[in-house]
Amino acid sequence: MRRPELSVVIPVYNEEMRIGKTLEDSLRYLKKARLLTEILVVDDGCTDQTLKVVGRFKRKAAGRVSLKVLGHGGNKGKGAAVKTGALAAKGETVLFMDADNATPLSEFEKFRPLLRKGVEVVVGSRAVDRSLVKIPQPLYRQALGRLGNLLIQLLVVPGIKDTQCGFKAFAHKAALAIFHRQTIHRFGFDFELLFLAHKYGFSIQEVPVQWFNSPYSKVRLGDYPHTLLELFTIRWNDLKGLYAQPSSQAG
Repeated sequence: MRRPELSVVIPVYNEEMRIGKTLEDSLRYLKKARLLTEILVVDDGCTDQTLKVVGRFKRKAAGRVSLKVLGHGGNKGKGAAVKTGALAAKGETVLFMDADNATPLSEFEKFRPLLRKGVEVVVGSRAVDRSLVKIPQPLYRQALGRLGNLLIQLLVVPGIKDTQCGFKAFAHKAALAIFHRQTIHRFGFDFELLFLAHKYGFSIQEVPVQWFNSPYSKVRLGDYPHTLLELFTIRWNDLKGLYAQPSSQAG
């Protein structure tokens, strides 16, 4: 069976009001792009009607697109859900995106030329061209995000202006190496993935993407200090040798 060109991982936790539009827009783009694609919706312990909504789209995902639902036994966090999907993905490129369609899948068109040239990790960014942020976050969230990014660049991922945009793509080889070593299951997983990509020597490029803030975001003000503490978890994990390069990637 031919390997999909693209695996799209979408973590979901009680997204019955938003996942339908996300899947509808994504299927429309994929039909136009004619990409052989698998969409992997990862159930992070939904207790609402999310999975019923997703089920209605399985019939629409025909031809060059397949739609599957994966689970991992309860609510473990967005990072854990993305990891589950990424390690199950079979595509030449593994991309994860948010269930609220903050960055629509059509923005993947900006990634394709870079991936063809051999870039191994492509990072969607709100910071490279802020004119593409169509619906911005409240000012206090923007200020916290910029302050947090300074710490992130200082401690774990130098040179990436926006580590937290939920739209990132990995060449299959890079995805396997990076996600196997991922340890953070909540919101700090984004910069852990990029730390690992940098540590393992994968090429990384940041690309400006459209972004629409959702007023129903699940990120709360209290999540910011906890997420930033995970920066020190990463440094400690590295000192303990938890991020030793997989033998298949060494050298």
